[in-house]
Amino acid sequence: MKKVLITGSTGALGEACARYFHANGYFVYLHYRSQEAKANELKSELENSELIQFDISDKKDVHVKLENLEVDVLVNNAGITKDKLFFWMEDEDWDSVIDVSVNGTYHVTKALIKNMISRKNCAIVNVASVSGLVGNAGQTNYSAAKGAVIAFTKSLALEMARYKIRVNAVAPGLIESEMTKDLDMKAIKKDIPLRRVGKPEDVAECVFFLADKASYVTGEVLNISGGMVR
Repeated sequence: MKKVLITGSTGALGEACARYFHANGYFVYLHYRSQEAKANELKSELENSELIQFDISDKKDVHVKLENLEVDVLVNNAGITKDKLFFWMEDEDWDSVIDVSVNGTYHVTKALIKNMISRKNCAIVNVASVSGLVGNAGQTNYSAAKGAVIAFTKSLALEMARYKIRVNAVAPGLIESEMTKDLDMKAIKKDIPLRRVGKPEDVAECVFFLADKASYVTGEVLNISGGMVR
């Protein structure tokens, strides 16, 4: 049975990915930081799964929890937003978003990559954002973080190809989640050619494709925005 680690499994995208991989025969390692109740609830629904708790921005904590873990697929999904126009952005708003999305992706990948090289035929999928492709007002921190994840993906793909490890990214647009529930969806849909907001399952399907099916694809960023970003 193939194994996958999904960081940020208690979020909308992480949960959708966990369910999708599990439904397709994977053993799923469910990472969470603080939402223990939600993590336990998800684990109870997924028979072949195990919880792993750590602070993704804490290098020592990550390495202690992951140094002996062997997986076939890593999904770097954990991320946070702290949106604010740059003029009013606090240092903490910047630092925390970078720590989770950029440093967290680095720490987790670094902890697992040695074992993945030994296993070969592995895959890494990093969850970026269209904000990292085109920028977004009020998200200089988030756009910078996701842009860095995209650049990280492309560089790591070149280094890992010799070990038969594929590294790709997805760049979701507007997806239904806790972070988007208060937005004016009716107005936003007018800017989306497909005239609907994406669902977490739309992203999970693409993540699984890149991780499990796309055997001749590496270093790519799959735009999942319903045509909003072109």
